[in-house]
Order: sequence, then C-alpha cells, then structure tokens
Amino acid sequence: MKRLMKSKVVLTSAAVAAVALASNDAMAGTAGTEFDDIYTLLVGWTQGTLGKIIALGMFLVGLAAGIVNQSIIAVVIGIGGALALYYAPTVINGVVAALV
Repeated sequence: MKRLMKSKVVLTSAAVAAVALASNDAMAGTAGTEFDDIYTLLVGWTQGTLGKIIALGMFLVGLAAGIVNQSIIAVVIGIGGALALYYAPTVINGVVAALV
C-alpha cells in the first residue's frame, strides 16, 4: 500500500515538473495591437478633460450627499471614485504589463 502511494506521489511530482518546464514564459500585455486605438481613446477620456469633469462631479455629489446626511463618508466615497477613475488606467497598465 505504501509503495503504491509512493509511486503515485512520484508520478504526480514528475508530471507537475514536466508541465512546469514545458510551459512558456508569461507574456502579459504583449498581444496584438488590434485594440490599441480603443485603449488610447478610453485612457484619453478618463485622464483628459472628460475624466476630470466626471471626477469633479463625483466629488461634488459626494460633498452634497455628505452635507445632507451630515457625514463625511459620502465625501470620501466621492473622492475615492474620482481617484479610481483617474488612476485606474495607470494601475491596470502596470498590473497587466508587469514582468513576471
């Protein structure tokens, strides 16, 4: 029984090692350039004038909701949404294009 278990462990370990050695390097973010124009357009929108207007709107809505509810949480959520909108493309690009 122990011999059978040992042979299964050895076989499984050999299979995992073979797969690990045969796998290709990770190449995140190195696909074709078919969608580069759309990506550039969306980044331009979020980090350009449109993104700044939307971010300012998020802040003002959060500020107004905070005043109505007499709580600072809504303002923090508005600022968080504005920061996420503006910095999301940079963070996503950094994560996807990171070297493994």
